[in-house]
Amino acid sequence: MLGIYHAGELGVQARAGVQGMAPPAERIIKTTMKPVAQEFLSQQPMAFIASVDAEGWEWASVVAGPPGFMVAIDEGTIHIGAAPTVSDPLHDNLRTNSDVGLLIMEFTKRRRMRVNGRAELQPDGSFYVHTQQVYANCPKYIQARRFEVITPEQNTSDVSRTDRLTTKQQQWITQADTFFIASAHPEGGADASHRGGNPGFVTIADDNSLIWPDYIGNNMFNTLGNIDVNPKAGLLFLDFATGSTLQLTGEANIIWDAAQIAKYTGAERLLSYRIEQVLEIDEKVPLRWEFESYSPFNP
Repeated sequence: MLGIYHAGELGVQARAGVQGMAPPAERIIKTTMKPVAQEFLSQQPMAFIASVDAEGWEWASVVAGPPGFMVAIDEGTIHIGAAPTVSDPLHDNLRTNSDVGLLIMEFTKRRRMRVNGRAELQPDGSFYVHTQQVYANCPKYIQARRFEVITPEQNTSDVSRTDRLTTKQQQWITQADTFFIASAHPEGGADASHRGGNPGFVTIADDNSLIWPDYIGNNMFNTLGNIDVNPKAGLLFLDFATGSTLQLTGEANIIWDAAQIAKYTGAERLLSYRIEQVLEIDEKVPLRWEFESYSPFNP
């Protein structure tokens, strides 16, 4: 995202027929955090992070800890006190590209905040984020969940790397009601967002590609606008019951064909996704979540 909508966002807004209907970016997007935003992030146990690797591929990652592991040092600086897992691309990405996008969500109350900026890695693995864009998002498609912080039983996690999905991973994806997406603009930096729906809203085209519907949102099209300019994107599926993660990097494409869209209830558009790499890390996140209810916005 830039201070005003970039060409990709404007192009998608026009194609969707909502040009001029999106809220003014300069009114929504701020460069610093208000006190209420600072308090909000300090209460959350998890942040989803978009980053870019040395070859330009996007990755969506997660860091977690007891509430308070994230804290606002001042209105423009966040300290994240959880070091990325060594096997997570974020660990190396922060060393080669400081662009990051943060998505901070409170699942129980269906609230979320996005922070895009520059990361500053520290010797102990923690890092600062210097904010450039800060804004709140609507509560749509967030499934309500309650969390519990746990002490991991193992020091290392099993890690699997492939270039396509196993049968188990395909089942994981088709049963998911939530995933997280990383995108980036060449000038606007990295951005993290989420997608939600009833289980089955993401479908498997084959072991190397996915399709999911894009539902009505806020008409800003930050993620789709980035994809329109730069199709590389990262996906993260989190197993809320076990703390395991499934990370994909690849390329996304917006589908505008009405006949294809009509096959998906509530879809405004579709996204197809071709997988470049698959990374699965068992029991990575030291949190366990109890499902409460689906979003009332789910089609």
